Amino acid sequence: MPEPTTHRVGLVQMRMSGDRDENMTRAIAGVRDAAARGADVVCLPELFLSPYFCQTEDADVFALAESIPGPSTAELEPLARELGVVVIASLFERRARGLFHNTAAVIDGERGYLGKYRKMHIPDDPLYYEKYYFAPGDLGFRSWSTSGGELGVLVCWDQWYPEAARLTVLQGAEILFYPTAIGWHPSEQHEFGERQRQSWITTQRAHAIANGCFVVAVNRTGFEATDSGDAGAGAAGRGIRFWGSSFVAAPDGAILAQAGEDEETVLVVDLAMSDIDRQRAGWPFLRDRRTDAYEGITKRWLADD
Repeated sequence: MPEPTTHRVGLVQMRMSGDRDENMTRAIAGVRDAAARGADVVCLPELFLSPYFCQTEDADVFALAESIPGPSTAELEPLARELGVVVIASLFERRARGLFHNTAAVIDGERGYLGKYRKMHIPDDPLYYEKYYFAPGDLGFRSWSTSGGELGVLVCWDQWYPEAARLTVLQGAEILFYPTAIGWHPSEQHEFGERQRQSWITTQRAHAIANGCFVVAVNRTGFEATDSGDAGAGAAGRGIRFWGSSFVAAPDGAILAQAGEDEETVLVVDLAMSDIDRQRAGWPFLRDRRTDAYEGITKRWLADD
């Protein structure tokens, strides 16, 4: 069977409530919306089943974690099969007692659960206290052959690292998906906000150009207060205002579609696979790599040598 010349991807940009089942219901509605418009791959935001709990360190939150495969993949597998789509679902994984990961599951409508990627780069910044919750991934960078194309999945903080994108593409990925939870501290937004958002967009466009691949970034949106009881504080309160802006970048870095900052929406975007051939032929970065000269990239720092 000839390979499809086009894949259609769906991006579900959404807000999250404190009700896990409500979040799942709304995520499923987003997947159905994208599939009804012809999407063959649909990606949900990072940790879509809850508010972004990493704003604080709270041991009670570990109760939210689950095995993968587990309850959520079991709920999404019949949906993927019914709709004939691939679903990328970012989940809080309980691997063992006291051992947790920030993990994305890949579910194929034809073949069911294919596997998972554990987030490799774990941040520890104000209101992003992920090191408290997650051990770094140990499955490496991965690509999957799916009914929706050759897909690589990375998660949020991974998006700042060119090494992660490159190693995923070198395994065959032609579309990189980044389920994401990124936004502004309201106190910083006026001074730094637009530069921060543009830096986020620019670095992912650069991954697309450097690797001659498509990049799909799927963010959450809305204000989430640090204290769940302070939800009425709005954008002036302490918390994160997630900046949405989910987008798709082509292999030449062009933005094919982008959501607004504050809207809940489902984007559906056609990806012409011939664009990869054209870009890699014109800008043959993969051909010209000096693999014999890159030993130093595996060291923490070189100036001391």
